[in-house]
Amino acid sequence: MADNMANNVGMDWNDTIENDGQEFIILPEGDYNFVVSAFERGRFPGSAKMQACNKASLTLQVETEDGVASCRTDLILNRMLEWKISAFFRCIGRKKHGERLVMDWTNLIGAKGRAHFKPRPYQDKDGNEKQANDVDRFYDYDEKFFTATDSTGFGGIPVSSADIPF
Repeated sequence: MADNMANNVGMDWNDTIENDGQEFIILPEGDYNFVVSAFERGRFPGSAKMQACNKASLTLQVETEDGVASCRTDLILNRMLEWKISAFFRCIGRKKHGERLVMDWTNLIGAKGRAHFKPRPYQDKDGNEKQANDVDRFYDYDEKFFTATDSTGFGGIPVSSADIPF
């Protein structure tokens, strides 16, 4: 977040530019640690199966060897999807199974969790086939996947339980 503030500087018309940005990183299907980097309140407009309601739009970031991969995911605040909201709050360690919880959307930025990600195909506005990162499921928070020295734990690189020495 501090890097974003340092880069949030206006430019003059004749400034020199160099930064080409980063290619969008598609995560291979697997389990990754993530950090919540953005949260926005919004509205779900409704559908044939679900009435209009509030939604939380989250941006999750995964550190990889190739850079930082991003994934946007929505939590639709409807009782039909309460299980998914509950899974997210368990994932970041703010809820336990069977526990009642008043949803607290403050201080989400920087929250850490672990989820199963997989690429989702889609067509862009020009009809080109593209892929986006998608959360398949959230895992309950487990301290062993996060270390004090690494903000995401194992650098976001997928690991299996066989790779963990304890």
